[in-house]
Amino acid sequence: MRFTKPARRVLPALIATTLLAGSVLIGQTVTAEPASAATTCNVNELRTEARKERDRAAQLKRLGATTEARKALARSDALERRARQCADAENDNRPPLWK
Repeated sequence: MRFTKPARRVLPALIATTLLAGSVLIGQTVTAEPASAATTCNVNELRTEARKERDRAAQLKRLGATTEARKALARSDALERRARQCADAENDNRPPLWK
């Protein structure tokens, strides 16, 4: 009794799998959006929105709505973090490591 499959069954399956995997990879690279055109953000607008959220959080805290104030502070921190990331991305002109 033979436990190995004959080459005439294994090789076509292997070739078909390789071709399918290759076409998927090629299709993804063609349709992938370039990194430079991904998203742009306005740093000043993000910081303005963060300041408004922080003021809103302070007002909510004064009124006694602590849970809403914490949520507003979290949104403000997220906006500040995003603005900082955008500013760092704009100022970073180093070439990628893989080139």
